[in-house]
Amino acid sequence: MAEFLYRLGQAAARRARTVLAVWIAVLAVAGIAFALFGGTLSSAISIPNTPTTQVTDRLQQELPEASGGTGSIVLQTEDGSAFTAEQRDAISALIGDAKAVDGVENAVDPFATEAQREEQSRQLADGQAQLDAGLQQIEAARAELDAGQAQLDAARAQAEAAGMLAMAEPQLAAQQAQLDAGRAELEAQAAAAQEQAPQLEQGAALLNMAKEIRMVSEDGSTAVVTVVFEDTQMEIPQETKDAVVALFEDAGIEGVKADFSADITQGIPSIVGVGEVVGLVIAAIVLVVMLGTLVGAGLPLVTALIGVGIGALGALAFSGVVEMISVTPVLGLMLGLAVGIDYTLFIVNRHRRQLKNGFELEESIGLANGTSGNAVVFAGATVLIALLALNISGIPFLGLMGTVGAACIAIAVLIAVTLTPALLKLVGMRILSKKERASISSAAEAGQPAAAAAPVKPMSTLSAVLTAVAAIAALLVIAVPALDLRTGLPDGSSEPHDSTQYQAYSTLSEKFGEGQNGTLLVVAELPDEPTEAEATEAQAEIAQILFDQDGVSAVAPIGSSEDGSTVAFQVVPTEGPTSESTENLVHTLRDMSPLDGTYEIGVAGSASGNIDISDKLSDALPIYLGVVVGLSLLILILVFRSIYVPVIATLGFVLSYFAALGGVVAIYQWGWLAGVFNVETPGPILNFLPTILVGILFGLAMDYMLFIGSGMREAYAHGAPSRVAVVQGVRAGRSVVTAAAIIMVSVFGGFVFSHSAMIRPIGFALAFGVLLDAFVVRMLLIPALMHLAGDKAWWLPKWLDKILPDVDVEGASLERRHPHESHAPSAQVEPAEQR
Repeated sequence: MAEFLYRLGQAAARRARTVLAVWIAVLAVAGIAFALFGGTLSSAISIPNTPTTQVTDRLQQELPEASGGTGSIVLQTEDGSAFTAEQRDAISALIGDAKAVDGVENAVDPFATEAQREEQSRQLADGQAQLDAGLQQIEAARAELDAGQAQLDAARAQAEAAGMLAMAEPQLAAQQAQLDAGRAELEAQAAAAQEQAPQLEQGAALLNMAKEIRMVSEDGSTAVVTVVFEDTQMEIPQETKDAVVALFEDAGIEGVKADFSADITQGIPSIVGVGEVVGLVIAAIVLVVMLGTLVGAGLPLVTALIGVGIGALGALAFSGVVEMISVTPVLGLMLGLAVGIDYTLFIVNRHRRQLKNGFELEESIGLANGTSGNAVVFAGATVLIALLALNISGIPFLGLMGTVGAACIAIAVLIAVTLTPALLKLVGMRILSKKERASISSAAEAGQPAAAAAPVKPMSTLSAVLTAVAAIAALLVIAVPALDLRTGLPDGSSEPHDSTQYQAYSTLSEKFGEGQNGTLLVVAELPDEPTEAEATEAQAEIAQILFDQDGVSAVAPIGSSEDGSTVAFQVVPTEGPTSESTENLVHTLRDMSPLDGTYEIGVAGSASGNIDISDKLSDALPIYLGVVVGLSLLILILVFRSIYVPVIATLGFVLSYFAALGGVVAIYQWGWLAGVFNVETPGPILNFLPTILVGILFGLAMDYMLFIGSGMREAYAHGAPSRVAVVQGVRAGRSVVTAAAIIMVSVFGGFVFSHSAMIRPIGFALAFGVLLDAFVVRMLLIPALMHLAGDKAWWLPKWLDKILPDVDVEGASLERRHPHESHAPSAQVEPAEQR
């Protein structure tokens, strides 16, 4: 591979303008493809075959009007007074227009709904009053019949005593028949009243359980318009949502403001914002400081921008044929920028060092591409494999994120080993500063040999022990908050406080109760095909069981199938959709099925769907982490031909991973330093963040391990004592790893201040994880542990040594095949006491 990359670098240098033109053409093609084929990104996340999707699919068959997704529009008077008649009429007319929007199944008029509920309440009250009056009349009539019967019995007794019973019998019998007929009619009326009583009681109970489900606030200043879409919650087209939002925004009802729930306006985050630009500026400053020239600093930025342009536009072009969530191209942008800058920097840094040692321009380009470029290819392959491994999770959107990220990494690697050599040829010696070029010329004219490296002393064993203990203790302490990790998806409460989503969420919570932001849909299956009376009785029974559960604020039936065998209920939790009580309620309701051993129930809705996604991701995380850890061990054994080095390198990655999670939990869930990181409302951590962090941080950690560890391996293989080799390896790689890590932290850190609640914690997790892994694990912990192990760090069973291929990541064999007389000699080694 190293020889191939050497020749590829020289070929790219000889045809520099052609290579540059080809990559610009590829960028143009990606842009054209996006313009022609790009579709819309989704803000909703879905996973097939979860309990929520199963219930939703069944509803689509049996009760389609209740299966569509919903969104809320919160209308509020600007002065806090009750809506006027004119405002009510204007809102009702607007709702009528919303029903005609393509993709909208229904829009519920809150004023008509409240009027209907008041009418139902009045009818129930009137019915109960009529029933009570009728029962009183029945009791009075029964008393009259009893009195008539007593009079008739007395007349019969008198006639019998006078011996005139036979003569009076026909008349007495007629009177008795009349009384019996009246009593029979009265009992029939009483029976009818008794049949009506349970229905009225059930209706009153249902109305009472639903009293907290209001569409207009008690003070009359706020109304909620519920929009029901034709598609399920996870499949609502963005165009439909946008049309509804535009309709209400453009209406401009005087004195009324409209806010929209996250279900409608959880839109697409911008690809690049101010924070990302700031991150690039910091990266540019680091490059200028390290390379000492604007030309050198600009080259990695140019290649990275071309790479992310191709990757992001290419991914967006495929959004028309695959369902892609909005964060997917942003993740590709993060990775493409970070690794694109770093990979080019590795090659440029090697090329600059060689030029200063007297190499010819094209020879140096080829050699830098064959050595550092070889390491770049290997490092990129580890990141790529880790990201592609996300597909084993069985979660489609996560696999697609990994695939897009891997594609961006692959593009970054290809650009590093082809476009970078071409640009290095075009800039020529200007990759060095004027002072460096003058120094080379002076040295060449004077024939001065390269300066010998300073003697190297190993660290002391005591300092190694203290460093290792301190590093491990610090990482464990930082990781402690990860034990309290709760995952979920952002809701309106996590949005910026000036956003319409947050305003809608807070208004609903204040005026109607927090649970109105995350209602659940409970579907019950009734046995056979019940009669209307049986269905009403079953609805009341099921609703009462649901209402009695902890964490339930209100319950209301919202529909039933044509045969009455499927009934849907709206269940309002007492707390918001991301609260622990709502999560517990969903699991409790599912565990209760079948209710009373009779009614099978299922739970759906946005809150339920998000809980299912979090559960599925949590189940997949240990498997994926195990795969990545195993992959780490195999790759590092292959690279370093050691057992000890891969083990400590992998354990270091695990420590930095959980420490990064601990930092995320402390800031975004607990709210520590919330003001610094603009966390306005702490809450659960983005549910796919822990999984995606594994793949990305693993790949980046292996990059740093490669550039630090390969230097140690090379020094040890060239005869340096093991503990001296540790110091030499750190010295050889620390400058480039430090710069690369700062650049990555800067790029990822730029996303910490994104306007999107989904992007911010991802940016922080990656930035903080890289910071810990590069500066604590790779620069401190690994060298300390390597020192303590001594020669045993490089032990490998002989049988394994024979079967492992020599990957030569650092390209040492290439350097031997292409020696240079001015190449700097090896560092002198000063013996040190081995403790």
